[in-house]
Amino acid sequence: MTFRPGTPPPAPPAPPTGGNAAAAAPLTDGEWHRLHPLTPLLKGGIFLIVVLGYVLNSLRDQLVEFFIPGEQQEDGDPVRYVYEHGVVGWVLLGIVVLLLVLIGLFYLSWRMHEFRVTGEIVEVRSGVLFRNHRKARLDRIQGINIQRPLVPRVFGTAKLEIAQAGNDANVQLAYLGVRAADDLRQRILVLASGAKDDDGHGGPSRQSHGALQDRVDEMFSPELDPAAVHATRIVKVRPGRLIASMLLSGTTLFLLLVIAGMIVSVALTGEFAVLFGLFPAVLGAGGYYVRKFSRSLQYTIAETRDGIRIGFGLVSTSNETLPPGRIHAVSVAQPLLWRPFGWWDIRINRATSAGNGASSNQQVSSIVLPVGTTADVREVLDIILPGLVGTVVAGPEASQEALREGAAEAVDVVDDSLTTSGDRGGFVHSPRRGAWLRPFAFRRNGYRFVQGAVLLRLGAVWRSLVIVPLPRVQSVKVEQGPLERALRVATVHVHTVAGPVSARIGALDARDAQRFWSETTQRAVDAAAVDTTHRWREREARPASAT
Repeated sequence: MTFRPGTPPPAPPAPPTGGNAAAAAPLTDGEWHRLHPLTPLLKGGIFLIVVLGYVLNSLRDQLVEFFIPGEQQEDGDPVRYVYEHGVVGWVLLGIVVLLLVLIGLFYLSWRMHEFRVTGEIVEVRSGVLFRNHRKARLDRIQGINIQRPLVPRVFGTAKLEIAQAGNDANVQLAYLGVRAADDLRQRILVLASGAKDDDGHGGPSRQSHGALQDRVDEMFSPELDPAAVHATRIVKVRPGRLIASMLLSGTTLFLLLVIAGMIVSVALTGEFAVLFGLFPAVLGAGGYYVRKFSRSLQYTIAETRDGIRIGFGLVSTSNETLPPGRIHAVSVAQPLLWRPFGWWDIRINRATSAGNGASSNQQVSSIVLPVGTTADVREVLDIILPGLVGTVVAGPEASQEALREGAAEAVDVVDDSLTTSGDRGGFVHSPRRGAWLRPFAFRRNGYRFVQGAVLLRLGAVWRSLVIVPLPRVQSVKVEQGPLERALRVATVHVHTVAGPVSARIGALDARDAQRFWSETTQRAVDAAAVDTTHRWREREARPASAT
């Protein structure tokens, strides 16, 4: 049986401009704007010049023969040949014409690439021969990511990507100036939140000290400036713990088994040729660990007024802000090798997929906490799902005392869910006959409800806790196969958007599964009816406008 709760009616869009936002952020004035002038060069111009230089160097003899037929070079040096035959001017003229053509194409591509931001959508149109027009609705924005690869970072530019619900629906602005990208992200989130202006909460003004000094300051500035983003809480991942967690992973265990198998094979057969096949695998594994480590350095999770800010990277940096209410499911998991150290990771489901074809970026964006202690888990959960409640079902009149009580409840929920079993914490767990299907985990396998969310406690060897905010529930399904029917148990699946988190629990008593289905559907309807997270600051604007 399946149930699909209704969705709240869409809120009216915010005005296109308003107050301080329009004065302080000209990029959000509703008019068309162009990207950074170096965009064509950064998006392929440098690579094109390098390839062109390589081709010219490889074919220089043929080119000389083409322009001056019938002449043979004496020493094979085309530069000397051109100089001695008095055609330097023609060669320089050809180079100038080629450069002018390239610059003209780059300029035309830049001129035809425009964007604008209104109170409802972000639009990007590009292309010379084949036009492309993409739109991102503000009420469907799932996050805004700013990436700073090494070369664009040297030139003081960044790529801004607006993650949107849907497959391949993301919108990119590549490239903008670093300051313009930071400001534009903040202004877009202000418009998406329902606020009329930024109430003076933009980042602090930065004085320019010259182009060269500004580039140096940006290159060596920290990935996260708490004052600039108005972060109230920050959780950081320690580099030593990150390295240890990578070494204590399933990938490392698999590599060790492969190496051990090859050593045994050499010892038994005396053939060392198999070791040559091991060398590329070792290089590939080393590259994998280096990329993962460098990409995860300076990993921070910060609580800001505009949402959850996740940043990482050393040489090439990336940071993303997730507006409230865009997280559809959360998984707190503990691999077996991490258990002696008490480490966990946190992953989420989001209603977006990588729009640039970079699956690695999408994988990273689903990781909120690569590795952390139980205290880190408590802090991060209270940031991404405040008190496991936040403003999801608390309503617009929720008091600060009620939210603090929710935060205290979150601590109890974490302590009563991560390592417990049985009915501790109010969990409804599998019956003893469920041991036929869950021999090790039948006592740990269970569910419970908290205000605004449903929790699934899973696994005895590989422990995990799945949290689904009730307003994000898309449907609930109860299923029962022949063996489950004989054991009078059932499986329940809470459907959310696709992602690494699966909210599925099996081997429940059939009557408990029915109650789970009924209560989840009712709670989901009630939560969706009062959900305002899609316009999370709109209620802040009402009292201000009333005065």
